[in-house]
Amino acid sequence: MNSKNVLGIVFSSAYDDNIREMTNIRTMGSIPFAGRYRLIDFVLSNMVNCGIGKVGVITKSNYQSLMDHLGSGKAWDLSRKREGMTILPPFNLGTGGMYSSRIEALANIMNYISKSNKDYVVLSDCNVVCNIDYNDIFRFHKENKADITIAYKRGFVPKTDGRMVLSTDKDGRVKEVSICPSTDKVEPYSLNIIVMSRLLLERLINGAVSSNATVFEKDIIQKNVKTLKIYGYEVKEYAKTIDSLQSYYDISLALVAGDYKLLFNNERPVYTKVRDNMPTTYGLNSDVRGSLIADGCIIKGKVENSILFRGVTIDEGATVRNSIVMQGTYIGQNAQVNYAILDKDVFVKPANDLSGAKTYPLYIGKNITV
Repeated sequence: MNSKNVLGIVFSSAYDDNIREMTNIRTMGSIPFAGRYRLIDFVLSNMVNCGIGKVGVITKSNYQSLMDHLGSGKAWDLSRKREGMTILPPFNLGTGGMYSSRIEALANIMNYISKSNKDYVVLSDCNVVCNIDYNDIFRFHKENKADITIAYKRGFVPKTDGRMVLSTDKDGRVKEVSICPSTDKVEPYSLNIIVMSRLLLERLINGAVSSNATVFEKDIIQKNVKTLKIYGYEVKEYAKTIDSLQSYYDISLALVAGDYKLLFNNERPVYTKVRDNMPTTYGLNSDVRGSLIADGCIIKGKVENSILFRGVTIDEGATVRNSIVMQGTYIGQNAQVNYAILDKDVFVKPANDLSGAKTYPLYIGKNITV
C-alpha cells in the first residue's frame, strides 16, 4: 500500500458544537493552537509527511478564516498543478446542499472522491492533536488485509457525538463497537482516523444514502463489524482529543509543562502558514517564565506558565499567568490576567483584573474590549 496512492479527506467542521465559544467565528480546523498553529495543521502535516499528495478539505460554515489560513496549500507543499489540496464547501453540486452528517458530507463530494484515481482513502477530523506516521497505519492495514482500519488511543473517552469505543481480539480485529458509552474508565476510543479502499467507501456511502442512513459510526462502522474485516490500530504516540473549551485549555497548557517535546519533532515537522514577523521584544523590566512565546510580541510585564501567540503586547506592570493569549491582543498597564483564554485582537484596559479558574477558564471573544 503506497501512500502516494491514498486520498486524504479532512473534516474541518466536525465537532464545532463542542467548542462553540471559539467556533462561532471559525471552524474547528482553524482554531489557533500552540502559539502559531491551527488545528488543521496537524492533520495536513501528518498526511504530507507520509507522502500523501492529494487532500480534500470538507468545510461547512464559518470557513473564511480557514481559507485564509490554507491559501493555495503552499505551506504544506500542496500547491501543485496536479493533485494538491482542494477545499470542498457545501453546495458544490446542483444536488448537494448543507450537510448535517458525515455520510451526507461524503455523499456531497463523491464525485471528487471517484475522480481522484486513488485506490485508498484516509478520513480524519481536526479535533485530534497528534503527530504520527500514517505509513504505520497503512502497513498495518495491508498486513492484515483489512477492509477498514481505525486508529484508536487508550484513554478517557472524549465527550463527542458518535464517539466509538472499540473491542478487539489479540490480532487487532474489531469484534464490537460501542457508540457513546457512559464510562469513566480508560478505554480504547477511536481517533476518527479511518483507512479503507476508495471503492469500499463509495459502496458504503451510496448504500447508506439509498437507505436514508445518516450516522456514519452506526450505519457504516457498527453495522458492518460482522461482515467486514475491521481492524483497530493502537496509536502509542502523543494524541489528544479536544472535545470542549476546558480540554482545549488543558491540552494547550500541558504543552508548556512538557508535552511540547512529545508533539513536535524534527523527523515529522508540523507545517503552518508562514508569517514574517520581527522577533519578540523583551523590555528591561520583563519577566517571562515557563511559557511559549511566538514571534512579534512586545513584553514589558510578567508572563508565567502561559502561551502567547504572534503580535501580543504585554504592557508595563501587567501580569499574565496560566493563560492563552491569541494574536494581536493587548494587555494594558498593571492589568492582571489569570486562568483565561483571550481570543484574537482582545484589548484589556489598564488595571483590569481578569481571572477564571483552572477548572473553568475565563474566555474572552475576538475583538472584545474589557
